[in-house]
Amino acid sequence: MKKRQSGFTLLEIMLVVAIIGVLLAAAIYKMAPALDVAKGTRTKADIQMIRTMLLSYSGSNGFYPTTEQGLKAMVVRPETEPAPSSWRRLMDEVPKDAWGMEYVYRCPGVKNPSGYDLYSAGPDRKVDTADDDWGL
Repeated sequence: MKKRQSGFTLLEIMLVVAIIGVLLAAAIYKMAPALDVAKGTRTKADIQMIRTMLLSYSGSNGFYPTTEQGLKAMVVRPETEPAPSSWRRLMDEVPKDAWGMEYVYRCPGVKNPSGYDLYSAGPDRKVDTADDDWGL
């Protein structure tokens, strides 16, 4: 007599893989709002950090970097006027927002004419739209 081998058929294995796929898709769908919250929190933290670095830059030099100099003025010494009198590197690199875009920096600002504007273009990646994140 032959011994009967027991094991799983290809159909049974594929059924289990399909069930796991459905469960993963449902979990990802349910977690999507949490991902949006996490991106917003990261953006707020980045903006606060950049504001602190801008305050340090202003304290050392008496002015904020111009729009043309941008946030790169805290990574590499600006070559355009106004030249900082007491420049030091404040960041290793300028961070990108949670959607992979550069933060928008304007000095003087449109919203804050006596200071600067700093914000993320938000999920649509378009500047000056309703979903811009000002980190407030």
